[in-house]
Formats: sequence, C-alpha cells, structure tokens
Amino acid sequence: MNREKRAEIFRRLRDANPAPTTELTYSTPFELLVAVMLSAQATDRSVNAATARLFPVANTPEAILALGEEGVKQHIRTIGLYNSKAKNLIATCRQLVEQHGGEVPRTRQALEALPGVGRKTANVILNTAFGEPTLAVDTHIFRVANRTGLAPGRNVREVEDRLLRHVPREFLKDAHHWLILHGRYVCTARKPRCGACVIFDLCEFREKDKYAEA
Repeated sequence: MNREKRAEIFRRLRDANPAPTTELTYSTPFELLVAVMLSAQATDRSVNAATARLFPVANTPEAILALGEEGVKQHIRTIGLYNSKAKNLIATCRQLVEQHGGEVPRTRQALEALPGVGRKTANVILNTAFGEPTLAVDTHIFRVANRTGLAPGRNVREVEDRLLRHVPREFLKDAHHWLILHGRYVCTARKPRCGACVIFDLCEFREKDKYAEA
C-alpha cells in the first residue's frame, strides 16, 4: 500500500470521527491505568460496570491499597481473571506509592516495570492519558492492519512497528482509536461490514466484494 492511499484512509477515518477516544470510562491517568489493566480478555462495557463500583470507593493507589486484595475482588469479580487482576493491581499500586509518589509514570520503561503492565497497556496510557503518538496493537488493530493491507505483520509488534513507520505524522496520535473503533464496529472478525465501510475502495482485502454484497 502506498503513502497516498494510507493518508487517504486516515483522512476519511478522521472525517467520520474527528475526536476519537477510548470507550473505557476514566477521569484520571490512574483510573485509565486501572481500567486498561482490567480490560484483558474483557469487554469495555464489563470493565466500565466494574469500575463504576470500584472508583467511587477507591480511585487512587493509596485507596486501592487500603481496600486490599480481597476488597478489590469484591468490586471486580464480574470480569474475567479477577483474581490475578486484583493481585496485580495491588502490587502495581504499592509500586506507584513507593517509587512514583502515587503518580502514574510517563515513560515506557517505568510503566512496563509495573506488575501486570505490558507493552500494549503502556502504549494505551502513553497515548490516551499523556498524548504520546503511540499505537497499542490489540486484536482489532492487528486484524484491520493485515486485512486492509495498511500495515501487514505476523505478530503485534511487527504490525506496531510498521504502523509507526507508515502512518502519516498528522494522524499518529489518534490512529490507535480510529483503528480500534473501525475493527470493533465495521471491520469485524467474522462478518466485516464492507458495504458500510468508508475506506472500501482503498482497502486491499481480497474478499471485500463478497462481504459488501452480504
């Protein structure tokens, strides 16, 4: 895919959604960190339901620590893997208090050193909380990048590196959200809604005509 086509893809995605953002509910960088940590193998809707119970009670590292692991579990038990997530959350809060003055760090190295925080979560925090031009490649972005021909890769890191290399600079800050939302609602896994796609003519998906007629 050439540079002009990539630029036009993001131009159209921007026109359709000028101010994209995460569907996770949060009001501080720490709340976003908690929400993203809880979102592994869970829907944003289920995470928002859990944090709606948790945040009014505890929405700072100190308050989470005071709640304790069992207390956290009581608020997040409706989402998958809640036992391990509660354990990681307590360990992360302890590290935030002891090493970062209770604040969410703004560097990748410090973020990835937190228990339960990997590269994808760090990228989300850097991009959404702090406005850094990073891309967190989840299953939606991986699918869209490969299916459309935008930035094909064999694994998430390969796709991330290619996107960072090929996405025009002016679109890089919001590219993460545009691609996730496109994959979640249009370029879906089993039955992509090609007939409703704003980048249909630019997409290099070989079977797009079949799905456009479905």
